[in-house]
Amino acid sequence: MQRGMRLFRLAGIDVYLDWSLIIIFVLITSSLGLGVFPQWHPEWSTGTSLITAFVAAVLFLGSVLTHEFSHALVGRAHGMTINRITLFIFGGMAQIESEPRDWRSEFWMTIVGPITSLVLGVIFIGLGMGVLPAGEFDPEQPREFLASMTPLATLLLWLGPVNIILGLFNLVPGFPLDGGRVLRSLIWGITGDLQRATRYASQGGQLFAWLLIGTGLAMVVGARVPIFGTGVINGVWLMLIGWFLNTAAVASYRQMQFRHLLQGVTVERIMQARPRTLEPTLTLQDVVDHYLFHGEQRAYPVVDDDQLQGLITLHDIRGVPRERWPRTRVQETMIPCADLVTVGPRDEAARALELISQQGFNQLPVVEQGRVLGLIHREDLMRWLSLFSGN
Repeated sequence: MQRGMRLFRLAGIDVYLDWSLIIIFVLITSSLGLGVFPQWHPEWSTGTSLITAFVAAVLFLGSVLTHEFSHALVGRAHGMTINRITLFIFGGMAQIESEPRDWRSEFWMTIVGPITSLVLGVIFIGLGMGVLPAGEFDPEQPREFLASMTPLATLLLWLGPVNIILGLFNLVPGFPLDGGRVLRSLIWGITGDLQRATRYASQGGQLFAWLLIGTGLAMVVGARVPIFGTGVINGVWLMLIGWFLNTAAVASYRQMQFRHLLQGVTVERIMQARPRTLEPTLTLQDVVDHYLFHGEQRAYPVVDDDQLQGLITLHDIRGVPRERWPRTRVQETMIPCADLVTVGPRDEAARALELISQQGFNQLPVVEQGRVLGLIHREDLMRWLSLFSGN
C-alpha cells in the first residue's frame, strides 16, 4: 500500500522512488546527452555524451538524496521521527511524522539541507578543477578549453554549479522550501505561535510561486530573463515548478490547520467501530454476493481466530478477472497484514490523517493487540474537520 518503489533502507530510513522521478531523470539525461554535452564536446560520440549524461543524472539524484538525508539525520538528533525519504519529480522529501518540538529544532534540521548542497557543490568543483587537462586557460578561446575536458572533468564541473544552484534555490524564503521553513522557525521563535508562523511562511511561498509562474509565462511569450533565459520549454518548466510550490504552500498551511483542529482527538472518537470482517477462506464471489451489495462498506478486514490477517478492498477484487471470482479466495487477493499501515484507538487522529494523505490510502484499520476494533476513513476525518472548522 506504499506509493512508489522502495529502493533501500539506510540508517533506519526507507528510501522510496516516486514514478514521477522518471520524468526528471529522462529530462536531465536527454538535455545533457543530446544538447549540452554535444555542444561542449563536438568530437564526442553520441554514446559518450549519453553515458556521461546518464551518470550525471544518477549523481544528481544522489546529491538530492544526500541533501534529504542531512535533514533526516539532524531532525532525528532533535527528537523528530523520520522513517522515510521519497525522491520525486521536483527533488526529494524527508517525511516528518510530527512537527518539530521547538523553533531551534526546525531551524537546524532545515538549514543543514542547503548547507549540504553548497558543500557538495564546492567539493565537486574542487575535484573537477583537479582533473582538468594540463595547460593554461585562454579566455579568448573558452570553447577550445571546454572541448579539451575529459568526461570526468565535465561531469564534476556540471555537478558542482548544479548543487550550488540547488542549495541557493532552497534558501528562497518561501514555504515549503527549506528557506521558507527557516523563515517559519524564526517567526515561530519571535512570536511563539507555530500556526501564525506557518501562515506567514506559506504566504511567502505562494508569493514566490506566482513570481515563478509569471516569469515562466514571460519566457513563453519570448522575454529573455536573466539566469533563466528564454524559450517555451524553459518557461513551461518554470511555470510547472511555480504551480507545484503554490500547491505545496497551500497544502502545508491547510495541514497545519487540520492538525490544530484534530489536536487532542483520538482515533477511537472518529473511527467506524465493529466493521464487518471476512474469513480468509471465503471466495471473491461470496464477498461480492453477500457483502459488497449489503451495505456501504468497501474495505473489509480479513480475520482468522480474532486476529487481523489482512485487508481486501473493492479495488483489489476488481483486479481479478470476473470468471475467477468463484475459485479465488480472499487470502489470495488481500493485502497481507505485514504490508498494512495501521493505527491504534488511542493514537491521535491527526496522525491517521497524515498517514492517509502521505500514502494515498482511503482508510486505515484500527488495531489493538492484533484485534480489529474499527476502520478510520478519509471521509470520517473530513467530516469531523468540516464540522469543527467553523467553530
